[in-house]
Amino acid sequence: MTVDPRAALDRLVAALEAHYTAVVSKHGEDDPAVDDAYDVLADAFEVYDDALGTVHGEATPFYLAEEDDDDDLDEDDLDDESDVDLDDDELADADA
Repeated sequence: MTVDPRAALDRLVAALEAHYTAVVSKHGEDDPAVDDAYDVLADAFEVYDDALGTVHGEATPFYLAEEDDDDDLDEDDLDDESDVDLDDDELADADA
C-alpha cells in the first residue's frame, strides 16, 4: 500500500505540533506524554520519508538514530569503561 506523500506530510506536521505541545507542557523529566509524542513523530517521519521515496524517488536529508539500550550511561561511565587496569609488571614494561 502506497501512502500519499502529501497526506504523510500533513501527518508529520501534525506530529511535530503535538510533540512540541507535549514538550512545553511536560510534567517532570519522564513524562510519558513526551515519550508517546516522540514515538508518533518518529513513525510519522518514517511514513513520510518512505512515501516520498516510493512516489517521487526522493528522500529527506534526515535519519532516525537507532535507540541504544545504553541510554542510561553517562560520561563518567564511558570514561570508566575506557580505563585499563595495568598491574605493576605491565606498568614497568610500558615505561621501558
